[in-house]
Amino acid sequence: MAKQNKLNQINKLIETAHVSLESARQLLGQLVGKDIESTEVATKARSVGKMDIQGEEKIVEGIFDGQGMVGPDGKQYSIPANYASKSKLVVGDTLKLTIMPEGTFKYKQIGPVDRDRLVGLLAKDETTDEYKVIVGEKTYKVLLASITYFKGEAGDEVVLLVPKGQDCEWAAVENIIKIGQAEATNQVVDKTGAKATAGKVEEIEDLG
Repeated sequence: MAKQNKLNQINKLIETAHVSLESARQLLGQLVGKDIESTEVATKARSVGKMDIQGEEKIVEGIFDGQGMVGPDGKQYSIPANYASKSKLVVGDTLKLTIMPEGTFKYKQIGPVDRDRLVGLLAKDETTDEYKVIVGEKTYKVLLASITYFKGEAGDEVVLLVPKGQDCEWAAVENIIKIGQAEATNQVVDKTGAKATAGKVEEIEDLG
């Protein structure tokens, strides 16, 4: 029992170190160069985004960047974390923002991108108190609101949604598998018939 506790502590230290190193790498990238993901989102926003005035309402169509919406004007418009979390918004999704006369923001998802599912391990960066999800050698940022909604804790398994065929830093949380609830086979079958292993979720044929 004592040996198992030590092994669990070692695994947690390794996870924490991994997340801290990834955070340092991202900060360094911001200091020495542009954020590639943000650049790609801004480029797409300029290409497909729209701005219009309808009566007293201002309409802005832009692209979700993981936290907010980037408009064709290059500005980032804030999105309530609870809305982004519950809507499971993914980087690259097209959104329509209606700014009401009194300043209220109303969002609508109008162009979701194709998605991939991944399964990773939830870890907490002790230096920033941020939660991240480790999938193989890749670490994804996730919204805190998504983790708190599912009552996630470090060590839980997380089912993520990411843009299909695109590398990104941010992922949406689809579900969390609590510690002790995962099957011994470390596989998860969701309600759509998707089979999750320790990585990409592959669709399987419904034999029912």
